[in-house]
Amino acid sequence: MSMLPLISETHLYEICQSIADAHSHREWSMFLQESNIQEQGGTPRWERLKLALINNQKHYNCSNGIIAFLSKALHPSHFRNQEETYNKIRENVNYHLSFYGINIHEDGNVKPIKEAHTISEAKERSNELRSELEKRNVHTDILKFCSPELLKENYFHAVLEAAKSITDKIREKSGLIEDGADLIDRAFAIKNPILVISSLRTEPEQSEHKGFANYLKGIHGMFRNVTAHAPKIKWAINKNDALDAFMVISYAHRKLDEAINISNLNNKLP
Repeated sequence: MSMLPLISETHLYEICQSIADAHSHREWSMFLQESNIQEQGGTPRWERLKLALINNQKHYNCSNGIIAFLSKALHPSHFRNQEETYNKIRENVNYHLSFYGINIHEDGNVKPIKEAHTISEAKERSNELRSELEKRNVHTDILKFCSPELLKENYFHAVLEAAKSITDKIREKSGLIEDGADLIDRAFAIKNPILVISSLRTEPEQSEHKGFANYLKGIHGMFRNVTAHAPKIKWAINKNDALDAFMVISYAHRKLDEAINISNLNNKLP
């Protein structure tokens, strides 16, 4: 590994504050020893870590030892049944490391990234889920509804908010006030529909119309209802599940953007 840049004491302080409670004093001693980092004293865990890391960086004139230590301490195997805690800690650490072009991946490995120069860039670099969604060109309305949840990498609530955005758009385009399946059935009825995605003149067009309505109800039943009523601990969702869910919801948004409100036309389609 090449020589990694020195990390400022301010950033090291913030990093140590973020990770201090993740492990016990005994566990931190083990990680420091395994990383060949000498302890320098200090009573609170964060101070103990900061003094040891600063001394190691000064001795070797690089941050290689610090990054190796963080990679070891933040390996996911140490956070069984603590996925949300792990993601929050890693995001906080990566926010500060992003200014040096370094990222601790979710598998615990270190990878180089484009160096951040602003707060918004640092937040983007530290949040892998949002970055991945942007790479996949997910619909912008999903990012708008989910931004606070995505910044915390809270997959459970992010999917819930994304699912809510579908019914919100249907209400906005149709002028209806219902929710869930009732809203979808009324907005996308075959007879006297309010919203249409085609002329409904042919059987294939009517089949597509019905299929899309069922697609929307499937999203509501699978993501909105489950996440809204099931305890998070009983409805586990990882990053890959969340990405797939967002793409399903993203497609629904794109089709809804094309939907036309015909409720005020004199000649309604049959």
